[in-house]
Amino acid sequence: MRWLCMGVVISAGDPKWIGPFSGLSEVQFARLVALVRRRGGDVQRGRPWRLSLKDRVLLVATYWRTNLTLRQVAPLFGVSKSAADRILDHLAPLLAISPARRPRKDTVYIVDGTLVPTRDRSVAASSKNYRYSTNLQVVIDANSRLVVAIGLPLPGSRNDCRAFTESGVDRVCRGTPVIADGGYQGTGLLIPHRKRRGQTHLSPQQEAENAVHRRARARVEHALSRLKNWKILRDCRLKGDGVHHAMLGIARLHNLALAR
Repeated sequence: MRWLCMGVVISAGDPKWIGPFSGLSEVQFARLVALVRRRGGDVQRGRPWRLSLKDRVLLVATYWRTNLTLRQVAPLFGVSKSAADRILDHLAPLLAISPARRPRKDTVYIVDGTLVPTRDRSVAASSKNYRYSTNLQVVIDANSRLVVAIGLPLPGSRNDCRAFTESGVDRVCRGTPVIADGGYQGTGLLIPHRKRRGQTHLSPQQEAENAVHRRARARVEHALSRLKNWKILRDCRLKGDGVHHAMLGIARLHNLALAR
C-alpha cells in the first residue's frame, strides 16, 4: 500500500514488476502474453483498452497474487476500478490451462482435493477448516509435476471420494493410473494399503509400498502448496465462476514457471 501513497504505476514495460507479481521470468511472461493474444485477448470491441495487453495480463496476475481488492489494484496500474473489473472479466478465462491432451502410455497422475475459502455461498460450505470453502480437485502429472486438470468447485463439505466424480476430473483420468490418498476409497484409484478388520499390522511389503506411495503423493501436496502462494486462494472474494477461473489461471502460471 505504500506504492499508492508514492504514486507508483506498475507496468510490464519495466521488467522488475514481472517476477514479483506473476512469478514468471520475462521470457515466460512473454509466452503467456502471446498465448492470451492467440486466444483473442487483444481483440478490440467497443471502448479501447487504456492498458496494453501485457499490462492487462500483469494486472490480473497482480490481483491473484496479492488478493488486494480491485479498488486497491486499479490505481497501481493507473486505471479506474471499473476498468480493472472489465480487464479481469475479459482475461481471466483466457489464462486458463488447456484441456488435458491424450497422455502417453507411461503417464501416471496424482489427484488431491484442496479447500479454498470463498465468500460465494453458492459454491461453498462450512468445512473442516472451519470456514466456508469450496473443494477443488487438482490433478498433476507425476513425472513433470505440471497441473493437468482442475475440477469444478464443489461445497467444501463434499468428501474427496464424491468430489472426484462430481467435479469432472474423473473423465480426465480415465485409462491412466492415478495415485490418491485413502480418502478416495472405492474410486478404483491407487490408494495406500489399509489394515483390514482383525488385522493388527500391515505386512513388511505393504509398509514398503505405502512408503513409496507417500513419497509419490507428496508431489501433489507440493503443487498445492505452490498454488496457495497466490493469496486469492486463501480468501477468495470472487463470485460465480471467479474462483474456478482463478484456479485455472494460476495453474497456467504454475505450469509456465515449472517449464523452464
